[in-house]
Amino acid sequence: VYISKVKALLGKELPLENGVEQNGRANGFSNGSHDDETMGVQEEEEAVKSPTAAKGKGGRRSKSNSDTKSKFQMKLYCDELNPSALSDASVFSTSVTFLFCFSFQTPPPKCPDCRQYLDDSDLKFFQGDPDNALDEPEMLTDERLSLFDSNEDGFESYEELPQHKITNFSVYDKRGHLCPFDAGLIEKNVELYFSCVVKPIYDDNPCLDGGVPAKKLGPINAWWITGFDGGEKALIGFTTAFADYILMHPSEEYAPIFALMQEKIYMSKIVVEFLQKNPDATYEDLLNKIETTVPPAGLNFNCFTEDTLLRHAQFVVEQVESYDEAGDSDEQPIIVTPCMRDLIKLAGVTLGKRRAARRQAIRHPTKIEKDSKGPTKATTTTLVYQIFDTFFSDQIEQNDKDGGAKRQRCGVCEVCQSPDCGKCVACKDMIKFGGSGKSKQACKQRRCPNLAVKEAEDDETIEEEDVPVEKSKKVSHAKRKKQTQCKLSWIGEPIQTEGKKQYYKKVSVNDEVLEVGDCVSVSSEDPSIPLYLARIASLWEDNNGKMFHAHWFLRGIHTVLGESSDPLELVIVDECEDMLLNYVQGKVDVMYKAPSNNWFMEGGMDVEIKVIEDDGKSFFYQFWYDTEFARFETPPKTSPTDENMFKFCGSCVRTKEREEQEVPRVSEPLDQKDEDNKALYASAFFKGKQFKVGDGVYLPPEAFNFGVKPASPQKRSHRKEDVDEDLYPEYYRKSSDYIKGSNLDAPEPFRVARIKEIFCHRRSNNKPDNSEVKLRLYKFYRPENTHKGVKASYHTDINQLYWSDEEVTVSMTEVLGRCQVEYAEDLNESIQEYSSGGPDRFYFLEAYNAKSKSFEDPPNHARSAVHKGKGKGKGKGKVAAQETQDSNVDQQAPKVAKYRTLDVFSGCGGLSEGFHQAGISETLWAIEMWEPAAQAFRLNNPGTTVFTEDCNVLLKLVMSGEKTNSLGQKLPQKGDVEMLCGGPPCQGFSGMNRFNSRTYSKFKNSLVVSYLSYCDYYRPKFFLLENVRNFVSFKKSMVLKLTLRCLVRMGYQCTFGVLQAGQYGVAQTRRRAIILAAAPGEKLPHYPEPLHVFAPRACSLSVVVDERKYVSNVTRGNGGIYRTITVRDTMSDLPEIRNGAAALEISYNGEPQSWFQRQIRGTQYQPILKDHICKDMSALVEGRMRHIPLAPGSDWRDLPNLEVRLKDGTMTKKLRYTHSDKKNGRSSTGSLRGVCTCAEGKPCDPADRQFNTLIPWCLPHTGNRHNHWAGLYGRLEWDGFFSTTVTNPEPMGKQGRVLHPEQHRVVSVRECARSQGFPDTYRLFGNILDKHRQVGNAVPPPLSRAIGLEIKQCSLCPTLEQEESAAHLDIWK
Repeated sequence: VYISKVKALLGKELPLENGVEQNGRANGFSNGSHDDETMGVQEEEEAVKSPTAAKGKGGRRSKSNSDTKSKFQMKLYCDELNPSALSDASVFSTSVTFLFCFSFQTPPPKCPDCRQYLDDSDLKFFQGDPDNALDEPEMLTDERLSLFDSNEDGFESYEELPQHKITNFSVYDKRGHLCPFDAGLIEKNVELYFSCVVKPIYDDNPCLDGGVPAKKLGPINAWWITGFDGGEKALIGFTTAFADYILMHPSEEYAPIFALMQEKIYMSKIVVEFLQKNPDATYEDLLNKIETTVPPAGLNFNCFTEDTLLRHAQFVVEQVESYDEAGDSDEQPIIVTPCMRDLIKLAGVTLGKRRAARRQAIRHPTKIEKDSKGPTKATTTTLVYQIFDTFFSDQIEQNDKDGGAKRQRCGVCEVCQSPDCGKCVACKDMIKFGGSGKSKQACKQRRCPNLAVKEAEDDETIEEEDVPVEKSKKVSHAKRKKQTQCKLSWIGEPIQTEGKKQYYKKVSVNDEVLEVGDCVSVSSEDPSIPLYLARIASLWEDNNGKMFHAHWFLRGIHTVLGESSDPLELVIVDECEDMLLNYVQGKVDVMYKAPSNNWFMEGGMDVEIKVIEDDGKSFFYQFWYDTEFARFETPPKTSPTDENMFKFCGSCVRTKEREEQEVPRVSEPLDQKDEDNKALYASAFFKGKQFKVGDGVYLPPEAFNFGVKPASPQKRSHRKEDVDEDLYPEYYRKSSDYIKGSNLDAPEPFRVARIKEIFCHRRSNNKPDNSEVKLRLYKFYRPENTHKGVKASYHTDINQLYWSDEEVTVSMTEVLGRCQVEYAEDLNESIQEYSSGGPDRFYFLEAYNAKSKSFEDPPNHARSAVHKGKGKGKGKGKVAAQETQDSNVDQQAPKVAKYRTLDVFSGCGGLSEGFHQAGISETLWAIEMWEPAAQAFRLNNPGTTVFTEDCNVLLKLVMSGEKTNSLGQKLPQKGDVEMLCGGPPCQGFSGMNRFNSRTYSKFKNSLVVSYLSYCDYYRPKFFLLENVRNFVSFKKSMVLKLTLRCLVRMGYQCTFGVLQAGQYGVAQTRRRAIILAAAPGEKLPHYPEPLHVFAPRACSLSVVVDERKYVSNVTRGNGGIYRTITVRDTMSDLPEIRNGAAALEISYNGEPQSWFQRQIRGTQYQPILKDHICKDMSALVEGRMRHIPLAPGSDWRDLPNLEVRLKDGTMTKKLRYTHSDKKNGRSSTGSLRGVCTCAEGKPCDPADRQFNTLIPWCLPHTGNRHNHWAGLYGRLEWDGFFSTTVTNPEPMGKQGRVLHPEQHRVVSVRECARSQGFPDTYRLFGNILDKHRQVGNAVPPPLSRAIGLEIKQCSLCPTLEQEESAAHLDIWK
């Protein structure tokens, strides 16, 4: 009687008092779970009507619970069954219709309760309870637990459920299958029970002594985690209708299942803590963290792998969401970090899933200490601070006015569909909850995670959409407003008359005197457009009336600076036109702001952002601006002569010069016998260069063909037709022939030829027709143009050619440039020395005869054309050589003093290495906070002072007058630094779309701002900022605009561009934004022309800013003077190693094979190869790599679906296809293609996840939305190139193509270093991951070398005289 009373009481009272607290399952459903949607109406009715549907068992459950139960009792998702293919049905006793009989293959049967496969070898049964085990109500009143005395009244007075600890527990469904309790079954109202030994709450000992054996407790209403109680293990608990139970040790048979649970809880702890401290980490960084973390003792597993992370991704992400919810509203949520976004995509995580259910389930979200240590505050000069500050406070104010950007919702996740909570700060401000309605913020509980992630995604994947190219758009002056009420009269007599034009010096417009050289405003018909401003270049009267020639200014807002520009700053542009004087609105003052004489020493002293006061009529300018390339340059020196003083226009002069350069002009006519119809010349001018007979020239590949049809590689399709789809179930996803990293589309390099004749045809009157200049050329063959084909080019030097006597005539307008081609025997230096003298230097040793397909000695006329016949034969070669050398004297570069350089954020030193190779700089100081990279920099640059501290701290010290830092290292002082280079990290920008106070402080404290302050303080002669391609697009290009705005305000000439490292000699696609700046008096460098041809897809380098397309100054587009460098060129000479190879030094075992390998090994003979080591991948990953075929373009889609024994002795499982795939249909054999309910368009079911399969389950799961994950587990192709070298090669990382072309391993550190162009002698420091990171973060030295050579060109140009600015001042006075 007593026990039945207890049962009744427990059943009635407790659940109702605490209904909200512990009826997780019931309440879970009221919040719109997916189950409602997925259960067909018919099934639902069946379940309710069914006479065998289980009834609520007495007092075991609350009313609300049993009502819900009867409705949701035991539904089997028949998701994987295709109703159209049904022919029969059988009904289970649990009222679930289970459908069989397909015309196709059926998926294997699952248990309708726990959803495990019935034929799975891992399916275990509960072994039964001991005889003395008690039922739950009896156990709870056992005096050993001493919580209830036998006084019934005391029993009712409990406010909360009693709590106990349980040990030796097993959890099972009602069929006795042992099953996990965290796979969503409880939330779906599947009845799970547990048997255990129950112990009092105060007993911490997990042994069985003193406990009460209990059987079939439950069903479990909810499970929960109460965080980490100071230790490494989380407390996990169950709630039944009677009590709360805290779990201790599982039974032996349940231990493997429970270990997974602990694993994922611990995994989420690692992830949240890691990302909270490293918000900019990548997915690869997280994998590294996970793989190097040792699990705490007492947990039933010994290491974490990527498989562990993907297996638990849904849970981990939910933990991150709950962590974010508990966080501060203006902190950036962890969910939008690049790392989480990659995990969400890869694992196919559903965001915002059952937050409602989770609110009960996770009582206290995983407690993790907040890391309050933010970034150090940026040290800035006043000028840089003010530019950013003024701009941002305006932006934020504007945003506040607009009520902040209205955030949309995705509308589909459960968060969006839940009601406002009414309790958070945002809700309390809403009018419906009695607030003012001012803040317009969404309920904190309803912050849509999908939206946050999507915003961050959008921000990062700004690629150059093809915007219709706008050529430098002339200000549309057609819109001028005629000012008819103008009073116009000339002052004084005409000063010059030309034809019908009478030139004047002064004019009166509406009683205001204007003279030549004055500046005026012209209003537009559209009142919203600010006044146009121009300088009067001349005044005259002719048949059209009283006229003036307007040389236009451009307002700063119409340059790339846009809204960030100084409203009063103008730039000179080369745009001008003739206009009627009655367009003039009035006179304005435009002053030229020249850099001060002491400019270099005034760094950091500017305190006023304003240059002049705004009186509505005054403006200033500092630069001439190139509208096509966005180049701000010192105004050019074009001064008038005395006779054209009053009709001189600099814009006209420069435009005319440019036009003339585009037209070839002949000079030096040759005496000739009456040559029939040709006039011959010794030289010609084109594009500002002189070309002489005997010079080498570049022509586009289509300019001429060769006598040999080369054995060119056919574009063969890599797709196999007859694939066994049951063995290779994912191969169908390879529908496209395009292979990432393939060179099939790479163009041919330029043709090289030697000028034999420069001529013009004669007209009928025997006068030469100089309008068309022709060249007669000798063709040179490249090795790949001979019958030997591409293979020949692999072993020869990249600048080696073959002479041929084949000739061709072309128009001079086709010429792309000039080069030097010498017969190697005529050189009096080694080929190596000659070649290293610069690009554009080729040599030949042999001639090629296409008819006989043979190589022979070159004829006499091939040798040094300038001195033909002087040195015949090799004996006298030296004489000829001597004379040739004399003719080349002018090409010997004069020595340049090296600039004293400071490299900030130097990493291991890629940028500096390239500059050193170019001979332009001497890096005296470097700043690098990360110790291993700083050590690597020291190893390679022993003379450099390397500071291993925060750049903000150092700048602060220098600005406050310190000479040394705390370690006694000497700090560079003002005037010491002549060149500043660096790549400030700015990962933090990628997730911030709107400007709000958080964005603002992040931006204001960013390292970009610190770096610009370095520039402002030290005022170097040259400044370079390197960054990821998207630097120019972050925040609607605002980061770019403000960077340029700071440089312009400091007085720097500057420009920006995007370069592709693959075009400068590495086998890797890596696009980088480069900002260049030059001090007043220096010449602003151009961007280097591409040297190597490269895959066109990777060479989209234009940048769209404010709907305008900008290109860098590169004229030769995607062309190049050399062939592309391939993976084979890069690393075919390296010895074979295995997965996990760790020997730091091994022998090369062979000679270099290619030109690149000869260069990269260096001239010093080094028998020892360093750092040819590769990451040791887990047994499963290694097994997958072993099964990726060697054919080009192979990746995970080529994996067979097999059971395989791995190197650790375990077996993999076959991947099961259990659902029909709406998008991809069925295979040719009728097999299913879906691996999750979502393939049918329904929400994901956690029970569908599979692990330890050769084909990773997550890839077919999410492949349809992510381009089939092309490239993951991809092999490099010998004839292709690397994807952007990453900091940690992972087969499922962002760049998944990291497998060696032939060996079953990921690429080695040395291979990555070569893909970046680091010499083999370059030292790296630290463990293998440190070394990978140093290489992956670096600027490829060949890229910085090319930029360095351009800077060198500028310092060779007779340095622009300091007086230039002064001369300019005179003209404009």
